[in-house]
Amino acid sequence: MKKALLLLAFLLCHLASFAQSQKFTTLTYFQNDTLKLELDLFLPAKPGNGKLPLVLFEHGGGFSGGDRKSGHGFCSYLADKGYAAATITYTLFAKNKNFGCNGQLAEKIKAFQHAANGLWLATAYFLKNTEKYNLDPAAIFVSGSSAGAEAALHAAFWDYKRMNLYPQVSLPANFRYKGVISGAGALMDLNLITPENKIPVLLFHGSADTTVPYGTAAHHSCPTNSSNWFMLFGSLSIYQHLVHLHGNTRLITYCGGTHAYSGELFGKNQQVLVKFLDDVMAGSKTQEHVIVSTGKKGDRPNAYSFCE
Repeated sequence: MKKALLLLAFLLCHLASFAQSQKFTTLTYFQNDTLKLELDLFLPAKPGNGKLPLVLFEHGGGFSGGDRKSGHGFCSYLADKGYAAATITYTLFAKNKNFGCNGQLAEKIKAFQHAANGLWLATAYFLKNTEKYNLDPAAIFVSGSSAGAEAALHAAFWDYKRMNLYPQVSLPANFRYKGVISGAGALMDLNLITPENKIPVLLFHGSADTTVPYGTAAHHSCPTNSSNWFMLFGSLSIYQHLVHLHGNTRLITYCGGTHAYSGELFGKNQQVLVKFLDDVMAGSKTQEHVIVSTGKKGDRPNAYSFCE
């Protein structure tokens, strides 16, 4: 009985501390007769002076599953560090569709587009409500794990006006994100990143990932005769491209790690992500490749050759 009371007292104190350090609310960022998209917003209880930078997080799940609650720990941690952070629900375009090697390529590309559109819609919502939530419109970051990372990268470097997607979105002319955090993400085309649109990018990835390539390879390692075959440029390729463009970028390679490392820093060592955000806000620039040994070789041939 005594132990139970002590546990209850501990939980109540923890909840009271949480309530004092941050605010949490669920918001609808888009709604019409057929679609309702929600997000969970975490705000510091005492934001201090000035406007808050905002970090948007999109979860993984192959564009067909997953839950925005998977971003709660990360967003809560950011709120404790003085950031506004939101984890979003998006349309899951690939749900009940064949996203494997023998699916339809056009549908796979649309899944990327609609996931990016979720971030654009959430961005548009917050840009209209910067005063309400005390946000800095010039300091919005996008982040994600796995499919969410692919969405974040494409949201940052695609021209949304060319997509002709539903729901339609409108952002201010010349809008740019402040930076990107990508956990095991990839781009369809490195040429999307140009000297004119490059922004700071933090990448982390397992070198033995067979789902989303660490370097340049086919998505899901599909053979070339697959109907759903196309190439992706993963974290290593993005990092090297940004270095070539004299960009601000950092890559953390989990040597021998598989796709299981796609959420590694969102759940552990979150201070690494906060340091990146703080550095970007301070105007610091870096080009750094950190290699972390996992003690595994994974199931991708020559996985360690990327780490040498």
